[in-house]
Amino acid sequence: MAYEMSSMKHVGAHPFNHNQSHEAEREYDRLRDLARQEAAKRSSCFDKAHQAYERGDAGAAHALSDDGKRHGAQMEAYNRQASEFIFRENNAEGRVASDTIDLHGQFVEEAEDILEERIRYAQSTGQTHLHVIVGKGNHSPHHIQKIKPRVEKVCQELGLQYQTEANEGRIFINLTGGPAHSPPPTHAGGQQYPPAHSVYPGAQQQHHQGHRPQHQQAHGHQGQNDEVEKIVKKLLPRILRKLEKQCCVVM
Repeated sequence: MAYEMSSMKHVGAHPFNHNQSHEAEREYDRLRDLARQEAAKRSSCFDKAHQAYERGDAGAAHALSDDGKRHGAQMEAYNRQASEFIFRENNAEGRVASDTIDLHGQFVEEAEDILEERIRYAQSTGQTHLHVIVGKGNHSPHHIQKIKPRVEKVCQELGLQYQTEANEGRIFINLTGGPAHSPPPTHAGGQQYPPAHSVYPGAQQQHHQGHRPQHQQAHGHQGQNDEVEKIVKKLLPRILRKLEKQCCVVM
């Protein structure tokens, strides 16, 4: 692995953008902390392996290197679980508007991949804009926003216009290629889009079925929850490949 977990910044006490239970916050912090511990063990093993190699003990060097790789794999597993957990919590049904995605608590590389996938899906389903919750950096070292610059970079690479909203922790993206003029808030009965976590084909079918009996709507909500699982499973391999190549910072 080429990156160091020591360069990853802890999100602080508020990785969630909603009023979550203390248990949820503790679980997220527990997973990230376990990942950091595994990263420290990995670095220690690699350092010892280098020392063993320098003194000519190839057998010990090989064994320590293997130990380091195992700790690295465990580190990735804990980070994967944390990314899944925070994404589900912050983008659950009813917690964000249908034209909004919340990237709180993600490492920069994780947030980038999630955003790119969301934009592709939004454009493929005719959505005209997207609000991205990036956080104000209040819980980052020196209050520096980490995810916002990467969101802006993604927009620039895709040729999309964007602007920071009145709430500086949000960015408005025009998905049509036009100027980024933030629309008024969506009201009941107005234009609606699939939920933030519905970024896969099939979700739009639920969106266009209109009003349904209550038991059918409940089934639709279950389908939307299934979409959360789909995005997590699809994006994680790409996220992990990027994490192997470069450092990540959490907002």
